[in-house]
Amino acid sequence: MQLLAKLRIDSFMLGILATVVLAALLPARGGAAEALDWATKIAIALLFLLYGARLKPREALAGLRHWRLHATVLTATFVLFPLLGLALRPLVPSVLTPDLYTGVLFLCLVPSTVQSSIAFTSMARGNVAGAVVSASLSNLIGVFATPLLVMACMNTTAGVHVSPTAILAIVVQLLLPFLAGQLLRPHLGWLLSRPSATKTVDRGSVYLVVYSAFSAGVTEGIWHGLSARVLISTVLLCAALLALVLTLTSLTSRLLRFSREDRIVVTFCGSKKSLATGLPMASVLFAGHPVGLIVLPLMLFHQIQLFTCAYLAQHYARQPEPVLTESPSTTAELV
Repeated sequence: MQLLAKLRIDSFMLGILATVVLAALLPARGGAAEALDWATKIAIALLFLLYGARLKPREALAGLRHWRLHATVLTATFVLFPLLGLALRPLVPSVLTPDLYTGVLFLCLVPSTVQSSIAFTSMARGNVAGAVVSASLSNLIGVFATPLLVMACMNTTAGVHVSPTAILAIVVQLLLPFLAGQLLRPHLGWLLSRPSATKTVDRGSVYLVVYSAFSAGVTEGIWHGLSARVLISTVLLCAALLALVLTLTSLTSRLLRFSREDRIVVTFCGSKKSLATGLPMASVLFAGHPVGLIVLPLMLFHQIQLFTCAYLAQHYARQPEPVLTESPSTTAELV
């Protein structure tokens, strides 16, 4: 409980729930909805500018030498997850509605998280430098990979047609601010030294996107057909998906004979999905579709992964440091 309180996971979850309730009671309409859309785009751009400013170029170049670790994480994120998502297609319509299946498949296509992957790796005494590079690479590659995967998987299996121009829109909204953050990094030290400011931007952008998506859902009346049974089924499915990926990434990292520190990176970076990146992508990719329902599985998965990985990080942290009996850790390459 102390770990959860330190991470303030509960407050973030409660904040998202409060945002959903606010959208249900006071949805944005007309001019307010247009203003909200612009505010959301600005917040997301600022968020990715901070992502770019946080990544030290020297640290990134050093970390890239550990290519086997990053290739394993990227394979879990952009190969394993999509295959599992496609395998769930037979659950429609007996377990999932078509829109919720689209959401489950979409969560399987988004990149890994950045901050929480790094934070959990640090708490578990894992390879922090490796986590920084793996999580950042996942988000950079995801700017292109996620829209392409959505087009490849959903245009044929989920009944959703995505325009190729959506890729350009996502590049403008996410990648350009990230690159600007890299260029402006020497001048943003005063902001990066204030954790409260960066946390406000991080969580505030998520709240804005959640409010926008669910507000649109309320005004369009898409929630009336969502039953408690379907919602519970979606929660259980997200939990089972996370458990399966955690098991597979753990087994794979052992088979590849990674060090304990690198196995922690594969476990946390390879099993997590980014709400902060996925939500703005969804708003662009699924314009004209029920975005609120589509992002619901990602929001549920995000909360489940936070609680689960917090427990795992605590478990790893309690374990004694192992005596090095295998080949030297590739972590040394990063020093």
